[in-house]
Amino acid sequence: MGRLTGGDPSLLRRINSAVVLHALRAADSPTLTHLVQVTGLSRPTVEGVVEGLIETGLVAEAAAGEGEARRQGRPARRFRFRTEAGHLLGIEIGPHRVAAQLADLGGQVLDAAQRPVAQTAPADERLEQVRGVVADLLRRAGVPRSSLRAVGVGSPGIVEADGTVRLGTALPGWTGLPLGERLRRSFRCPVLVENDANAAAVAEHWKGAATGSGDVVFVLAGLSPGAGSLIGGRLHRGFGGAAGEIGALHLLGREATPETLLSTTGEPLQPLDEAQVAAVFALARDGDARAREAVERFIRRLVHDVAALVLALDPELVVVGGWAAGLAGVLEPLRGELARYCLRPPEVALSELGEAAVATGALRLALDHVEGELFAVESTVTGRR
Repeated sequence: MGRLTGGDPSLLRRINSAVVLHALRAADSPTLTHLVQVTGLSRPTVEGVVEGLIETGLVAEAAAGEGEARRQGRPARRFRFRTEAGHLLGIEIGPHRVAAQLADLGGQVLDAAQRPVAQTAPADERLEQVRGVVADLLRRAGVPRSSLRAVGVGSPGIVEADGTVRLGTALPGWTGLPLGERLRRSFRCPVLVENDANAAAVAEHWKGAATGSGDVVFVLAGLSPGAGSLIGGRLHRGFGGAAGEIGALHLLGREATPETLLSTTGEPLQPLDEAQVAAVFALARDGDARAREAVERFIRRLVHDVAALVLALDPELVVVGGWAAGLAGVLEPLRGELARYCLRPPEVALSELGEAAVATGALRLALDHVEGELFAVESTVTGRR
């Protein structure tokens, strides 16, 4: 786009369009009069913007209400934002499954699907499973691929801004994988790739346990524990996207891995998945001495990792997900240990979204991108961007 200045009429049109569209989304089938009052724009300006938005397919004239239809004379015209004008995908790529959620432009989930995948599956096979679950989902919902406006993806590993996985030890062949580029070939729309714990943190803040909190740490208990952090309600990725990689703390003199921590036999626990972990916790609840020792080791390790972030960030809330979302026994020991180690212990809660957290957060990332395109005026004003 060419350079715009503050007096450029095309810039003014874009600002007016964003303002009116935002007002349309926030109201329930508003009239032109309502839009004029809310936006502060003149009636001719609002009429022109609305007609332009109708031409783009983002806005439609809404049916008159039953009460209005009975009144004498022509009812006031009402308009609505067409959430069906496009669709969004949120995708989780995990060690044991791939999952996807399909939503409209309002963020309303229309359908979801998932497929199991072997932890040892190579990258190409895992990506093929992603394409398959998406194809099934779109076919079932009757949504053409061309309707997709953006795709969000949550994946283990340190993710670069362009969607390349700089380091990913949880999935075979993941380190160095140009994940964003590979998926863009399939979708031909913007694809936003984010670390899975970061995506889950966004999800819990959107519609989970952290909806009322701005400073949040989300802990994803898995093969290698990870965490996502929100500061002032905004995702904190760090300079290189590696913020929250608490799974690397065992390299700092704590060599124990989850496979050994949760073992009740002295041999590493394989395969390390939620079912295996749940079985160990169940044995511990039933009084099995070895299982109780394993759970205590796991809790100590989790507290050590989480306390490092709590001391650094001083969050209001810690949300625990991953395995722990189904293991309520983690909660009280974690609260007690954080109270011992932290100067100001945060609130601690289990994830409310459970296994849907990563895909839900990926969907929110896609929605944020589309909203940015619809409402943000990307322009150069007086030489500043």
